[in-house]
Amino acid sequence: MTAATFRHPIQRAAASLLAAALLVLAFTAATLAQAFETEARAAYVIDHGTGQVLLARNAEDPLPPASMSKLMTLLMTFEALDDGRLTLETRLPVSQHAMDYGGSTMFLNTADRPTVEDLIRGVIINSGNDASAVLAEALSPDGTEEGFANLMTQRARQLGMMNSTFRNSNGWPADGHVMSVQDLGILAERIITEHPEYYTYFAEREFDYEGRAPQNRFNRNPILGMGIGADGLKTGHTQEAGYGLVGSAQQGNRRVTFVISGLPSSEARARESERIVNWAFRQFVMREVVEEGTEIARAPVFMGTAETVGLAPAESVEMLIPALLDPEITAEVTYTSPLPAPVIAGDVVGELVIHQGVRDLERRVPVVATETVAAGGLMTRLRTAARSVMTQVLGPTPEPAAGS
Repeated sequence: MTAATFRHPIQRAAASLLAAALLVLAFTAATLAQAFETEARAAYVIDHGTGQVLLARNAEDPLPPASMSKLMTLLMTFEALDDGRLTLETRLPVSQHAMDYGGSTMFLNTADRPTVEDLIRGVIINSGNDASAVLAEALSPDGTEEGFANLMTQRARQLGMMNSTFRNSNGWPADGHVMSVQDLGILAERIITEHPEYYTYFAEREFDYEGRAPQNRFNRNPILGMGIGADGLKTGHTQEAGYGLVGSAQQGNRRVTFVISGLPSSEARARESERIVNWAFRQFVMREVVEEGTEIARAPVFMGTAETVGLAPAESVEMLIPALLDPEITAEVTYTSPLPAPVIAGDVVGELVIHQGVRDLERRVPVVATETVAAGGLMTRLRTAARSVMTQVLGPTPEPAAGS
């Protein structure tokens, strides 16, 4: 058998091969973690730094989002600011359609020419339905709010928000206007990550455009003043949707973003929001489970100057794990065996898959060779040929048991 025709089976290294590399994470709680109990109809909690989903309850169900859908209008406004279609100082006209909106408003009229910055604050702090419509008409491909709503839906699909369909810019009740809490989480994370220069508006507590809305000048977000690191994002409420909130809070180096929907009252919304933030920061801790460059296995090398080569993760792996429970971490290395020589130190030759069972989380990182193994010369080729002949005559040599 020649090297050109040798078929390399996929070799899976057992988790025991990683025992020396994985940290020992011992916890003594007697019972398994229970999912967070919430009275919200739907809930979604994500750790910003790791992307780990900490809680998902009815997370993909399309539900009426009320004013939380204004976040999509804001995202598209931020994108227009970034590419120069708008500036914060741009003044926009107010149509009769925008002026006619009821509910929460900035009390705009058709004689007004508010700046984009005024409108952003009006959407976030006043939850202005009129302000959302003004921005929508300015960015709409046909100048109408309906045209902008269609564009919102298209943009949502591009961002992976597959359970969102928009009929207007502000969440005014309309048949078929729906979002899932997971989609709202995706949206919030994108605003925080991609538009930090505008994210600061979400923490502002008060805005009164030209003194017109003294009773509606305060930000409705109930967690901003709780001292829990909250700095965004948007409330929502209609009779059909109930009370909801897309929120985010940072404590130390960790940020948590959450969405709750379908609460029975504003008091329940505030209470559940605070409970979720405290739970997310207290019940999970960050741990390094494997260190970059640590040898976790050795792979056989075909036609090389050495018979094996070390394998190591290309990057350190940190995972957010339950603070008081056995994390149930298992791992395996996958690679083509044997690796054909030459093998160069640092080459990606496989993948490390780490699974954390309590929260059903998985991380995948590349595995690299820890050293260089050159292609062998004549004697190496002769030894390999002889070994191949012996294998054909006597059969393959049984592999040693894992851990032996």
